Amino acid sequence: MSTFPGGTSLSFLDVYDDAAPDGVVGGSPHLHLASTECYIVVGGEGELHTVTLDGCRETPLHPGSVVWFTPGTIHRAVNHGGLRVVVLMANAGLPEAGDAVMTFPPHVLADPDRYRAAVTLPPRATEAERAADARERRDLAVEGFLPIRDAVRDGNTAPLREFHAAAAALVRARAGTWASIVRDGPLSQAEATLSLTADLVAGTARHLERASVFHSTAGRAFGMCGRLTPVDTSGPAADEEHSS
Repeated sequence: MSTFPGGTSLSFLDVYDDAAPDGVVGGSPHLHLASTECYIVVGGEGELHTVTLDGCRETPLHPGSVVWFTPGTIHRAVNHGGLRVVVLMANAGLPEAGDAVMTFPPHVLADPDRYRAAVTLPPRATEAERAADARERRDLAVEGFLPIRDAVRDGNTAPLREFHAAAAALVRARAGTWASIVRDGPLSQAEATLSLTADLVAGTARHLERASVFHSTAGRAFGMCGRLTPVDTSGPAADEEHSS
């Protein structure tokens, strides 16, 4: 069980600083099917563009902004200059297990093999090649996103509902493994905290003798919204220092 708070994951995100075909600078539109995500802005300026059945929103982002959104929210990070975000994601491990679905055009979403090929960045020898692949993936997601957004703006939610259905169909085969991720992560932490609370009610606090400090480093990758630096929050696997 991870010791990181709440069974969440943490990443640093430098939002892409090149323009998509519609002229908007930023990341790839997508949604999460089972996890809530939070942005804490630590640098730069930008916006978070979101689409739900309630409509379209453009939330300003600047240092100190905190915005979070629940499963089913199509979101697109827009960079107005130097946008850097700390990302907290519920259910650590679920996004890596396929909880995120990008807004590719319907003909891509309808074919699991085609979707997998479009969403997966192939190994490349150079940074420039990897960046080009990430840009191509982002642009394909924007291509599918714009008709959904425009339809919702016009009061037509049918394309958004169709995307929801396509996303659910894409993850159906792998969603069976997600329950164990939740049980081993946030649920396990909650149960452990309940056990500690029961001990405290009984007048014992032996767990305080096991107090520990963990430190982790991170590597950089090309994420959906930008250059992602995920932090290893696995706890005991990270560098450990026991308190004295």
